[in-house]
Amino acid sequence: MRKIIFLIVLSSVLFQYCSNKTRVVGGNAEKQHPRRAEVLFLGNESTHHNSSKLAPMLISPLFGLGINVSYTTDTSLLNTQTLNKYDGIIIYGNYDTITPDKEKALKDFVEGGKALIPIHSASFCFQNSDWYIQAVGGQFSTHKTGVFSAVTVNKNHPVMKGVNPFSSWDETYVHTKLNPDMTVLQERVEGDLHEPYTWVRKQGKGRVFYTASGHNDSTWKQPDFIKLISNGVIWALGDKVQKQIADYKIPVGVYSDANIPNYEKRDPAPRFQHAFTAAESQKRMQVPVDFDIQLFASEPDIINPISMAWDEKGRLWVIETIDYPNTIRNKNGKGDDRIKICEDTDGDGKADKFTIFADGLNIPTSIMFSNGGVIVAQAPDFIFLKDTDGDDKADIRENIITGWGKSDTHAGPSNLKYGFDNRIWGVVGYAGFDGKIGDQNLKFSQGVYSFTPDGKNFDFKGKTSNNTWGLAFTEENDVFISTANNTHTAFFSMPEKYMQKVLPGSKVQPVQKIDGHYEMHVVFPNLRQVDVHGGFTAAAGHNFYTARNFPKSYWNSTAFVCEPTGRVIHSALLKKEGAGFIEKDGWNFLASSDEWVGPVHAEVGPDGAVWVADWYDFIIQHNPTPRGFENGEGNAYINPLRDRVRGRIYRIKYKNAKAYTPIKLSKDHPEGLLSALENDNLFWRMTAQRLIVESKNRSVIPGLYKIISNQKVDEIGLNGPAVNAIWTLQGLGALDGSNAEALKAVQEALNHPAAGVRKAAIQALPKDNAMIGSIQKSGLLKDKDLRVRLAAILAISDIPASVHLGHLLYEAAADSVNAKDKYIAQALYTAALLHHEGFLAMSKTASNPSAYIQTIVKDILPNVKNKDVASAEKEHHSAKPSDEVVINIKVVEHVMKFNKTSFTVKAGQTVTINLENPDFMQHNMVISKPGTLKKVGAAADEMAKDPNGAEKNYVPAIPEILFATKLLNPEEKVTLQFTAPDKPGDYPFLCTFPGHWSIMNGVMKVTK
Repeated sequence: MRKIIFLIVLSSVLFQYCSNKTRVVGGNAEKQHPRRAEVLFLGNESTHHNSSKLAPMLISPLFGLGINVSYTTDTSLLNTQTLNKYDGIIIYGNYDTITPDKEKALKDFVEGGKALIPIHSASFCFQNSDWYIQAVGGQFSTHKTGVFSAVTVNKNHPVMKGVNPFSSWDETYVHTKLNPDMTVLQERVEGDLHEPYTWVRKQGKGRVFYTASGHNDSTWKQPDFIKLISNGVIWALGDKVQKQIADYKIPVGVYSDANIPNYEKRDPAPRFQHAFTAAESQKRMQVPVDFDIQLFASEPDIINPISMAWDEKGRLWVIETIDYPNTIRNKNGKGDDRIKICEDTDGDGKADKFTIFADGLNIPTSIMFSNGGVIVAQAPDFIFLKDTDGDDKADIRENIITGWGKSDTHAGPSNLKYGFDNRIWGVVGYAGFDGKIGDQNLKFSQGVYSFTPDGKNFDFKGKTSNNTWGLAFTEENDVFISTANNTHTAFFSMPEKYMQKVLPGSKVQPVQKIDGHYEMHVVFPNLRQVDVHGGFTAAAGHNFYTARNFPKSYWNSTAFVCEPTGRVIHSALLKKEGAGFIEKDGWNFLASSDEWVGPVHAEVGPDGAVWVADWYDFIIQHNPTPRGFENGEGNAYINPLRDRVRGRIYRIKYKNAKAYTPIKLSKDHPEGLLSALENDNLFWRMTAQRLIVESKNRSVIPGLYKIISNQKVDEIGLNGPAVNAIWTLQGLGALDGSNAEALKAVQEALNHPAAGVRKAAIQALPKDNAMIGSIQKSGLLKDKDLRVRLAAILAISDIPASVHLGHLLYEAAADSVNAKDKYIAQALYTAALLHHEGFLAMSKTASNPSAYIQTIVKDILPNVKNKDVASAEKEHHSAKPSDEVVINIKVVEHVMKFNKTSFTVKAGQTVTINLENPDFMQHNMVISKPGTLKKVGAAADEMAKDPNGAEKNYVPAIPEILFATKLLNPEEKVTLQFTAPDKPGDYPFLCTFPGHWSIMNGVMKVTK
């Protein structure tokens, strides 16, 4: 018996040893098992060889073959640690030289058995490396251009299987330093010249595939070119990796005919893909190479998850909404939706306990924890639910806010979050709000707002440009938003109240579109999008990585934006620029070729992983209503294919993340709350802050002082605990003037080495005369971080008028750095309006004021108000010329059309068009020359890819356009006045917001 036990133990030890050994071989255990292949695509920033445009044409076909492609333009990734995560590297770009360390890393990578796939211009990269030139097999020398077809000279090689000859315009490469050991597959034949054009070779244990074709999309759009590259990649990966892909058994989609909207009028029309199991679906997903995606819960335990949150015990709470989108219950009727608590009780990473906290709900859209219960957004109400007897089932239910619109179920309130300022923040779409909160009568449409946890003191902070589903805070309390329709990243620069009067010539908006690119990067082409085709038309969520379990490059700078129509979670890379930010394309954090996958919420959880709510439904679109369909009560088109039985929750974890030890917090344990305030995960810091504020336990205040006084900063210059501790003091009422020690602690934080702490101190301190001295003493108007300057100027705008502050503002306005920053320039202007006495006094003594200062002075002269009134009255009483015609046009709500398809004017007549936009989206009106509708429309669609397209009002700079309005936000009006053309004819008018023109157009008829 002992012998048997010994053998069992020995077998277990050997198995564990082998498992551990497998895990460390090459740094990647999965490389020894069935899996998808991993390839790095090294492109460049150049548009001459536009890799960011061309790479997606290859990525999708390769993904279908079981190959994940990670795109980058960062040559610093040419290091051993990074390259060892991949099976091969594609190079397409222009890099003149390579450093010795990068050359060695690349050499070791290829000669150690990995794939090298240089395409086109890659043969002229790294010109200082003899090894690289030898490995590629030759170097580009010269070229001309022309249309030609390469000739296949080795039809039997696996790379040429299924590749037919194709002709395209391309560069006619001539090579030098050809390596004689290559196997030539194609030649470019020109008279007696037989130039090797596609070849393969071995380099050490690795394989090399090269083709000279591929200068631009004239070649890349050729199916046989993509087939050639795909075959080349597969061959270069080698037999072992090919077998691993085959053994992984990636499921193939099963399709059938169905009545599916064909927005883009594709031929053939889209077909219905049948659902995959969760395990099958995962095999059709890609996450970054050093991450794993793990299933936490799926149907039948989870159905249609629309929102999620975690409580102070680290448990996941999920909103399931089966009623969405069209099952609207009457006031007394109960819905089929519910809130479910999901727990992993045995620590295996999967939920095994599911408790229904509340049911009978009807299309709830967001949940957040407050005062021992949860606040749930369920239009027309915000509901407070609470369990009082400890059975995890709500027994208290009360409405705390009523008035949310329910005219469209995908345009209501969402993203309720506990803010740093101890208020609850949220966003709402175009369904808007119309109701009474306390003694406030409020009516507003899409935008961002906040209120106190008791549902009072409501503050509408600013409008957004269209339907809004994303809200995020960084660890430094910078606020970002995502909306539908080509604005996946917007910066909340300042509350709307600071922009009641806008600096002349300024284009700043309270919520400013800053996304730096148009395209989303799909791995499967079968999209169903109403507009913004290939771009972000349904951006949902905008949550930052605010923990420390991922690599440093993610910390507080990568936001996860869900795009369910593309089956991707986008990585938006945010970088500080002045007092604001710019966004850069970080490609995907998750992508799928399963047409049911619909990520709608991605957020950092208690364990530092990113959790994903996958709606999992073939039909994700809402409206406009496709031809042949009808809308239901929720203003979504009715489709029997909408699923009611599936849903998944995933966790995406970094493979080398530190171990997570579960945490449980309680209001009754202040020591644990103070400890959690110093956690490196913002989730725990914010949860601890909320619980302390709710408990009103002032015994923790000395501990808060200690956290605030800590001068340390982390690797990216942050001290998150100090930020949360400052706001915790504010939430406890310790900064109301009753606690001198608390005020002193926060005033000293104005000199903290972390900019985020300085900014928090400015925002949390009371806006009184004491702050004037603090701002001057700490030099905040000259702070090296412009976001701190912006916060200081906005704080000055909240302090009663002061001559001294006017002097300080003038000095700040004289700083060219401030004048050039669009956000600070607006804030200075606002503050100068209030403190104008001191500002104007300083201007009188200045010898050579800047143009910026002159603009402010001109606009805030003491009699400016009277001038405005007189001007308005004069305009109101002026008679209209007899030859003027007035045309009133409205945008038709929800159907993307003008209410007039034609109107008539006389040649040479003065035309006044009053355009009103009551719709939830942005629109403009452009009038062009006869017969130019399609040309102008095509040019407008291209502008979607211009990061500054919105600032240009999406009006193409082409001669075909005669007249144009600005881009109207929802509920805006504009007047366009012009002289009608002298030549009679039909002049098209259209909306040039990308994707709208094809159905949103009409004709201005000009007659004699």
